[in-house]
Amino acid sequence: MMLVFLVTVPAILGLVSLFVKNVRFALTVLLSASALHSLVVVLLWTATWSAEPCWLLQLDVIGLLFLTITSALFLAASLYSIPYLLGDTHGERAAPHRFVPCLLWFLSCMTLVALTQHLALMWAAVEGTTLASAPLVYFYKRKSALEAAWKYLLICSVGIALALLGTFFLGIAATASSPASPGLSLSALMAAAPSMARPWLKAAFVLALVGYGTKMGLVPLHTWLPDTHSQAPSPVSALLSGALLNCAFLAIMRFYQVCLASGDAAFARTLLVTMGIISIAVACAFMVRQRDYKRLFAYSSIENMGIVAVGVGLGGAATYGAMFHAVNHSLCKAGLFFLSGNILREFGTTKVSDVRGLVRRLPVTGVLLTILFLAIGGTPPFGPFWSEFMIFQTAINTHVWLGVTFITLLAIAFLGMAGVLLPMLQGNAASPAQRPREATLSVLTPLALASLVLGLGIYLPRFLTDLLRQAAGMLGG
Repeated sequence: MMLVFLVTVPAILGLVSLFVKNVRFALTVLLSASALHSLVVVLLWTATWSAEPCWLLQLDVIGLLFLTITSALFLAASLYSIPYLLGDTHGERAAPHRFVPCLLWFLSCMTLVALTQHLALMWAAVEGTTLASAPLVYFYKRKSALEAAWKYLLICSVGIALALLGTFFLGIAATASSPASPGLSLSALMAAAPSMARPWLKAAFVLALVGYGTKMGLVPLHTWLPDTHSQAPSPVSALLSGALLNCAFLAIMRFYQVCLASGDAAFARTLLVTMGIISIAVACAFMVRQRDYKRLFAYSSIENMGIVAVGVGLGGAATYGAMFHAVNHSLCKAGLFFLSGNILREFGTTKVSDVRGLVRRLPVTGVLLTILFLAIGGTPPFGPFWSEFMIFQTAINTHVWLGVTFITLLAIAFLGMAGVLLPMLQGNAASPAQRPREATLSVLTPLALASLVLGLGIYLPRFLTDLLRQAAGMLGG
């Protein structure tokens, strides 16, 4: 029943908070729901969670990994939302009572993605994340926010339609060799995989990779991501980048597991590496001399999702590195988007050219931005350095040209971010009308995330190592 609880309670509390007009009380509901959700997830780590499937809900190690990331980031976003909503925010604000209900429904849908192994229900949950988060993109009633919300809905609708077609094709592949349908549960599909019709199965994986890859931020249907992340409120951007992209990646991995069981791993891995490298290259091109710091972080998300795809596609130790990198990226990117909210509140703009002297004007935010930039850039001793190194080591051992291409693109991405962020940190800022204040929760949440990224680079706990190893093993690593 704990699995049902995780999905239903946020949905019910979201419905309750829809009728709450007081922002402070709504935030209390949000914080209570997120704390309760995190507590149950912690209990799942200590309980015999693998033995308690309920209805169409069943949790495996991969689902537990991404469920934990989602729950932790949602708790951080809830804490950050308190000063973000109660303080003076930039621009005209939409009705605040929409924020908490949509955020809780967003949590419910992302939780369902992690908990279900039924591919039809998983598709519905991924579509639910779009519907729940689209109103949050239009939180600020600006023309650019409305355009970003519509772009998000339209492009992701195309992607989710392709993913649905891929799900249909997978069902056809499963029934092509046998009149009895195994259904769309992952375990049944993996059992039937060796006898599936290969053309239908391969077409299903291609459609799922492109369809769910749209939501993951993989090229070519990635164009919604920079607009959406740059226009959404900072705590929403943190969840979109740190949690939502993982949900789409998990959906692709369910199809990938069927390909592994059928013996078509080489076909699937080639596609993952190809799309991953192309995504990294395209992201690098837009990161160089980027004029909007929130769009810069969005393109960085595309780059890092490409890194994860390459890691799984290479197999072996790189799969472990990909799982580890998914954790590192979520922590870093959520922290960076939280800090972008601090910068936006102080400077009133997302234009890079208008932000100077950040370290002097917002010292804590400036220092944390430097730390998280170095972390996501892959410098030691932070966690992303080790996860990227594992992927690079496998790539160079597999094909030298692939390893050289991979590390070259990472270097370009690092230099591109440095060229944008360092001028923001340095220089002399214009004197503010009043002394700037950095709200405690506005800096404590990114500080906690930065500390976790540093801690994971220095010491990896045994329980996390075992979970990452088991998750990699399920994906052929």
